[in-house]
Amino acid sequence: MQDPSPQLLVFDWDGTLMDSVASIVACTQAVIREMALGEPDEAAIRGTIGLGLRETVDRLVPGCDDPLYARVLGCYRRHWVETYRDLPLLFSGVLPMLQALSGAGYLLAVATGKSRRGLNHSLDQTGLRQLFHATRTADEAASKPDPGMLLDILAELGVRPAAALVIGDSTYDLQMAVNAGCPAVAVLSGAHGRAELEAHAPRAVLEHVGELPEWLATTAAVSEPGARHLS
Repeated sequence: MQDPSPQLLVFDWDGTLMDSVASIVACTQAVIREMALGEPDEAAIRGTIGLGLRETVDRLVPGCDDPLYARVLGCYRRHWVETYRDLPLLFSGVLPMLQALSGAGYLLAVATGKSRRGLNHSLDQTGLRQLFHATRTADEAASKPDPGMLLDILAELGVRPAAALVIGDSTYDLQMAVNAGCPAVAVLSGAHGRAELEAHAPRAVLEHVGELPEWLATTAAVSEPGARHLS
């Protein structure tokens, strides 16, 4: 049975909390062009957002060996730091939303395909670090849709899978939740469209993450009147 009112909210980062999809696509295109690795197709790149860097490169550059991957990684990091790293912004209302959810008693966490270095920079850049009780990145656990990073968070915080809710913009987020036995909510602010997301049976598909508090309040009101109040 799914808990109607979750204890733990596990957010994806890029495309869910931060409006970074366009920057990731542009940075990846710049790397592909510089290294003459083929045609930098936007749709193909968008389809990899949410994966770890190794998995992304394997999809975009089939047959990539370790030496080539190291060069691609170095090139990507250079372009990202020099041009794109500080461009992404939080989606409107994310900070007060997270503050309200924390104040209402929810545990908050992040499970992301970013590197630890990249996530730490974003947490410091946005001032959100203190709001999250746990975070995992793709260089600390297997890449989504493997459930490893989500299972690590559940173990660290002592929360059962059914008492957690995953919020993400990609099919990888939703499949990770399925693989871990967690319910999920999808948002349409990132790389994947409604039909792709609905195929993984999320509990809801929201236009953007700012709709989450109202959805949680409505769900709690139906199943557990007075359980939590967001104000």
